[in-house]
Amino acid sequence: MDHAAPRSRARRTVLRGGRVLDPGTPGPLAARPTALAVEDGRVVALGDDDAAQAWAGTGDEAPEVVDLRGALVTPAFVDSHVHTVRTGFALTGLDLSGPSYAAASGLEDVLDALARHAARHPDDAVLVGQGWDETPWRAGRPPTGDELERAAPGRRTYLTRVDSHSSVVSPALASLVPGLTDLQGWSPDGRVERDAHHAVRHTLEGLIGDAERLDAARAACHAMAAAGIAGFHENAAPHIGPESEISLVRRAAEDVGLAATVYWGELMAVETAARLGVAGLAGDLVADGAFGSRTAALGTSYADAATCGHAYVSAEQVHQHVVACTRAGLQAGFHCIGDAALDAVGEGFAAAAAELGDEAVRARRHRLEHVEMPSPSTVALLGRLGVTASVQPMFDGLWGGPSGMYAARLGERWRATNPFRDLAEAGVPLAFGSDSPVTALGPWAAVRAAVHHHVPEQGLAPLAALGAHTRGGWLAAAQDHRGRLARGWVADLAVWETPAGLDADGVPVLEAGAALPRLLRTLVAGRTVHQAG
Repeated sequence: MDHAAPRSRARRTVLRGGRVLDPGTPGPLAARPTALAVEDGRVVALGDDDAAQAWAGTGDEAPEVVDLRGALVTPAFVDSHVHTVRTGFALTGLDLSGPSYAAASGLEDVLDALARHAARHPDDAVLVGQGWDETPWRAGRPPTGDELERAAPGRRTYLTRVDSHSSVVSPALASLVPGLTDLQGWSPDGRVERDAHHAVRHTLEGLIGDAERLDAARAACHAMAAAGIAGFHENAAPHIGPESEISLVRRAAEDVGLAATVYWGELMAVETAARLGVAGLAGDLVADGAFGSRTAALGTSYADAATCGHAYVSAEQVHQHVVACTRAGLQAGFHCIGDAALDAVGEGFAAAAAELGDEAVRARRHRLEHVEMPSPSTVALLGRLGVTASVQPMFDGLWGGPSGMYAARLGERWRATNPFRDLAEAGVPLAFGSDSPVTALGPWAAVRAAVHHHVPEQGLAPLAALGAHTRGGWLAAAQDHRGRLARGWVADLAVWETPAGLDADGVPVLEAGAALPRLLRTLVAGRTVHQAG
């Protein structure tokens, strides 16, 4: 059984008898180091096993010596887009994203699961479930508030869709939200999106205590450590959770030993950013919604509904936000998915660069989340201004393809989504993440999805995909000496069993159906934060 291990107290650690894979150092498998040494949190040596024997025998303090037994060592992963508390609630609460809910009977299964969860938690102030997706269901629709009431009579229930941009609430919860029925996005069947969804989340803040949030954040951090993740980017925002969650997430990360970078998604809130000590006003600062909820902003209507989605910011607001953040030394950024939203964001960035100069904008390493449907001109602009694309390969992995949810929502336009290779070839820095709990924590699955894109021309080479999920995340957070296994670099690394073997470059075989690597150990700044067995 895997468990979170106490962080190693050894000042020096020597790992030998394996293979060391640094994506920044291309080369054949046979030429790669088999051992490395860590001291004071940094990589101090790489070489062969004979050298490792010498390293183990030097110094006044006996090192921890790890026999890799043929295992693979890579840089530890960075998840560039996480909602830590919500991930923890999904892990410890009512998770509606599993395969049992993807069948035609999914609606009935969700309601049955809610009834069981309510019976097991009679004293919970609110029942929270996450991850339902009505796309494959026989009913072809979400649950209703009345159905939640029948499954859990009298309970305050909140079930959010897999993309987190719409939810269904029970009458008991809806009655607590002032003016809910008059807000944009309210539906009499209990479904909420847009302003109504934000109001419901605000009410939830008063129903879920800090102790519960901290427990959830710790559960999420332990799960990340167990997935080989050393660092993560918390995408906080007023419509997602209260400001107080930021300190809880930081505390949980410190307790587990992970590196947390926090963003706050509020427009022009420079003073708030300074008070909270966040890296930027970015992340889930929403320019639009999501394809699944038909709230991503499109230039022409959805293929399966007479709507173009919803835009939340104008090009001028983007312009002013980027200028304010650049002058304040902060990263700016937006959640932007549909082509219309990305056009507005691109126009705003271009105006900011015209006012401040390209180099001033480039120096701040601004970032965008998702970047799912950019035009060629927007791709070129992001490359010119060095704007990082924080993208989620599992979006294409789960919902791409001619029979996937994107095709149902967009028709043939699905082929233009998630253009990873176009972005990379334009010089756009890539950082991979999960958007957990929207998709599960699983870095190797994301790397595989990026390599085997549903549009083959947009797939990345394995080393490039691995680099985007390791060094790319550190660069996106302006931490330039993390993410490589090289002398002098911070020793963030993961040790893997590779049941499917390695390719000629020393990368795990990632073909469809191949067993993905299994984590054996995670080290963050040279300290063990998770160990299998």
